[in-house]
Amino acid sequence: MIFDYLDPAAPGDIQADLCIVGAGPAGIAMARTFIGSSITVCLIEGGGLSGEDRSQSLYDGDSTGDLPLDAGTSRMRVFGGSCTLWGGGCIPLSDGDLSARDWVPDSGWPLRYADLAPWYRRASEFCRIDPAHGFGPGAFDGPPPRRPLDLDPEALENFVFARSPIMFGEAYREALDQAPNITVLLHANVMELESTAEARTVTGARIGGLDGRRGRVSARHYVLAAGGIENARLLLLSDSVAPAGLGNDHDLVGRYFMDHPSGTIGSVRSDDPDRLTRPYERTVGKTRAPLSPEIGLSFDAQRAHRTLNARVHPFAVEGRVPRGIRALRDVRAALRPPRHDEATLLEARLCAALQNGPGDAAVATQQNLVVSAMRLGLHMGDIMKALAQKIADRPTVRSDRAELVGFFEQAPQRDSRVTLGDRTDALGLRRVRIDWRLNDLDRHTWRTTTMIAGERLAAACNGRFEPAAWAIGDAAPEVHGTAHHLGTTRMSTDPSTGVVDPDGKVHGMSNLHIAGSSVFPTGGWAFPTFTIVALSLRLADQLRVLLSASGGIA
Repeated sequence: MIFDYLDPAAPGDIQADLCIVGAGPAGIAMARTFIGSSITVCLIEGGGLSGEDRSQSLYDGDSTGDLPLDAGTSRMRVFGGSCTLWGGGCIPLSDGDLSARDWVPDSGWPLRYADLAPWYRRASEFCRIDPAHGFGPGAFDGPPPRRPLDLDPEALENFVFARSPIMFGEAYREALDQAPNITVLLHANVMELESTAEARTVTGARIGGLDGRRGRVSARHYVLAAGGIENARLLLLSDSVAPAGLGNDHDLVGRYFMDHPSGTIGSVRSDDPDRLTRPYERTVGKTRAPLSPEIGLSFDAQRAHRTLNARVHPFAVEGRVPRGIRALRDVRAALRPPRHDEATLLEARLCAALQNGPGDAAVATQQNLVVSAMRLGLHMGDIMKALAQKIADRPTVRSDRAELVGFFEQAPQRDSRVTLGDRTDALGLRRVRIDWRLNDLDRHTWRTTTMIAGERLAAACNGRFEPAAWAIGDAAPEVHGTAHHLGTTRMSTDPSTGVVDPDGKVHGMSNLHIAGSSVFPTGGWAFPTFTIVALSLRLADQLRVLLSASGGIA
């Protein structure tokens, strides 16, 4: 059942077999696997069913690193998690991503693709990807809607990803609400994990609401599934017994923070830039393609040039928009009913901050609808030409150029980290301070990627590549984060080099586990959600065995 902790009628203290903190893709995937079992689960979420500024403000923090990273706008505190804003991209990691690379310090997972393959299959079902789309290491199978470019495999490769058609909070809300053994608490914020005197066993999760209400969740096992920043923050906040925080015997909690830096690496000028951009568009007409290709550095190129992983996406930049097309767009915008509710405005603000949506696009209003409609009538010839182009699967507006945007794996480095700052939030808890750092290997990667991809992709459309100055020189990097927060509770067989073991259990703790991208030792270029779900389902099955052996029967 789903309860709002701000409702006085909701239970104040809860006893369960399993307590999961965070109702994003990891937490929801785990909780769902226990529906119908005898194992009782409490799923704690700090937000509500839709976005709210008051809850979102608890994510605000400080940034002190090489590049700014806004903790308050790069994630979302809501049932469904930050994937409420995602584009649905799913792709598995490859053994190249998971293996140790001698030119990448601190790289290497204690798992291989074969260890994850069964859980990737389960993740595909959870994400409701068409079962006809098989997959292997680093890519899905099957032809995308348009044939991608033929690329030199010693330099670049086409990697096909699948698109999940769902938002997890919407898709699984009803099932969790109806499950008698699942308790979901909304607007319940974990303030600290309490532990035994030796800080080896968690005894309770102390929770609080923004209305001042306080309570406690007691369980046999606990899972932190609150995201790459918040997982580390919660461990550091749990310092009543262990002054440095739980699981932090080796001063590793919060360290090795990574993202996927992204920036425009240059432009391709061509008489026909659509030859380059069209195969990589993620929509066909108005429909999102279930499979899409991405251009990535081949592992041969990474090894030869001693770089990290990277991908490059060509985006079409429209040239002159015909008057009829412009008028049609204005009419459509004017007829679209405006939405000004809090959740919609918050989502728009976060999308703009993440550069995942349009910036200051002009929007028509009811006042100019009549004028736009008149212009549309005067230029119907443009609409007929556009229709013919669409039927021929050609763009309705001729492109001026293609912009190449790079998305880069980041090198793990110990001093890139999440710590607690001096400021406190509305609950009285210390806010995060993020010291996001880049190093010479990061810079080498984007320079090398720029030259390898730029020249070859320009040649594919008989064009000329114009690299961005920052991408090939020593200018300040023009990159930003992509809200893929990785690495702050990294996985390792050795407690001196990782916070959790290969099964996701915190080293030195008997009943505390972590799910999500914070356990990634490295990130490749892949969208992380598919691997997050796979690891979470793997952890859920392990917990089912542990809980059944200690008193519950699934």
